[in-house]
Amino acid sequence: MKKTAAVAVKVLPFKGSGFKRDTLTMSEDLFSKNYFEIFDLTINFDIDQNVIAETNRNLQKQYHPDRFANASEQDARVAMQKTSLVNQAFQTLKAPISRAQYMLKLKGLDMESETDTSMDAVFLMEQMEFREAIAEVREKDDPLDELDRMATELKSKLKSLEQEFTDSYENGDLDAARNAVRKMQFIIKAQTEVKDISEQLEDELF
Repeated sequence: MKKTAAVAVKVLPFKGSGFKRDTLTMSEDLFSKNYFEIFDLTINFDIDQNVIAETNRNLQKQYHPDRFANASEQDARVAMQKTSLVNQAFQTLKAPISRAQYMLKLKGLDMESETDTSMDAVFLMEQMEFREAIAEVREKDDPLDELDRMATELKSKLKSLEQEFTDSYENGDLDAARNAVRKMQFIIKAQTEVKDISEQLEDELF
């Protein structure tokens, strides 16, 4: 009996991931966990990307199909379901917008099913003006320098909105938290546009 227990411990180490349970225990309760719990995290917007990346690798190894090649069909199917769940959790948590939306969903506010998408008129006007500036950036004397300035401005605004979301969420003001997420979506879209144009200009100039 002692020899069998020792083998089980050697087969299923989970170094650095925060998980200390064996496969049987994990199989029993993984589906009952939220995404943060799957990654052994508290529900918090500010997470360490390196930590969740490492935990994801460990979890994927634990439920890799090769480890269940000789298992029953049911166990192999469950392992595949767990792999899919872990991947979905990882993709959700690693991105700021989906992470924030998931946090709101845990509080009963599902942004994906919303019909009311009204926003602050002042913010929308600012975004329209910013989009116009992006469209006209090629006319600047140094468009790449202007795009760098825009990228810096957007990064600062996004950081401010992320803090606004965190504060609102922690204070239980879900409406304010939701509005912060909506604004974050606009800023991230603008960041993508600035990045794309920068790459295009660099290709043309160099």
